Amino acid sequence: MNASLSLSGRRALRALSFAYFVQATGSLAVSGSLVPIAREWAISESQSAWLLALFGMTFAIAAPLSQVLFGHLPRRKLVLRGVAIFGGGAFLFSLAPDYGVLAASRIVMGIGASLMGPVLVGLGAELVEEKERGSAIAKVLFGLSLASMVGIPLAAWVASAWGPRALFGAVGAVSLLVALNIRLTVPETGAGARIRLATVGEVLTNTKLLSAFLVVFFIAAGVFATYAFIAPVVRDSFHGTAQDVSLALAVLGVAGILGNLVVARAARHFSAQTLLVAGIGLLMVDMLLMLAAPPHLALLFVALSLWAFATDLLWPTQQRRVVEVAGPWRGIALALTSAFMFCGIGFGSAVAAWVYPRFGYGGLLGLSVVLLALALASLAVSERARRHEKENCAAPCSATRLLS
Repeated sequence: MNASLSLSGRRALRALSFAYFVQATGSLAVSGSLVPIAREWAISESQSAWLLALFGMTFAIAAPLSQVLFGHLPRRKLVLRGVAIFGGGAFLFSLAPDYGVLAASRIVMGIGASLMGPVLVGLGAELVEEKERGSAIAKVLFGLSLASMVGIPLAAWVASAWGPRALFGAVGAVSLLVALNIRLTVPETGAGARIRLATVGEVLTNTKLLSAFLVVFFIAAGVFATYAFIAPVVRDSFHGTAQDVSLALAVLGVAGILGNLVVARAARHFSAQTLLVAGIGLLMVDMLLMLAAPPHLALLFVALSLWAFATDLLWPTQQRRVVEVAGPWRGIALALTSAFMFCGIGFGSAVAAWVYPRFGYGGLLGLSVVLLALALASLAVSERARRHEKENCAAPCSATRLLS
């Protein structure tokens, strides 16, 4: 791709990719920093986990609403506003005197992320010729993979070494640099598409699509029910240090890159449904093995490698399936996919905050397995509705009539 893109085009895509990196790192940094956050503000680790849940639920509500209210604005302007609000929320976090302000800062960060997150990929695709769009999207999304591999482990280390205030102050400062970089390197591409609230309602009342979104929701909830408490688990159940927490997160990131490479090849040969069933099944088996295995850090790292491989098989596959089943609703469906994913992150983290103090590490894994089983059930419902719609929709479907 680099050979066919101008230098300015490559710089613009790198700027958008870095924006994704900062958003993902700042959004999920709480998960590896529960212990330092709890210590700094004299709160429980469960209260710290609620900060992750608040962000997820805010994003879930704000992402579709932002597309309805502001989707018609130029995408570059929307991204810049989102980055500025996200960075402001991070600064507020670093200066927070109490838990109430901490919670408010995560809501502000969720609003900022909801403005830029659903737009970054679309903006990157508009910067290149049609034949280059797949490569451009992959380049932008590389920021997410880099956040898993480098950003979140680094955030956990910074929070442990210098404290969570320094971590989120850094997130705020880097967000300002991101905004400046986008302003200097990314050209304006014009206005986006206006989305009506009625269209969102129509999508959410479609059984095939709603159950597809629930697949995303339950996968995210199942993964983060355990992932949100990875730091206390490493400390309490595996007697690990802060460095071991960072290493565990790095293992998840590196192994996840392998999952991304495999899914790119497997997608040519297997349906999205097949890959989703395989990924969810592999993740459930891995969690059951983690539940049965003795508490040794080496075994945990092996299990986390399999976990990361399975989850990074699932993230792109579930988006691929939504695109396949959404038809003319593809744009709003992708925004709602992000909303359901972060809502799942918030829900899983919130329930885990109640489960962990009562049932410990085993309770988290059991909760995750139950939520993943619900993801499989939702997938079955969505596939049945999809087949039924194909058999019975000989006339133009209501979605086509609505959008025409």
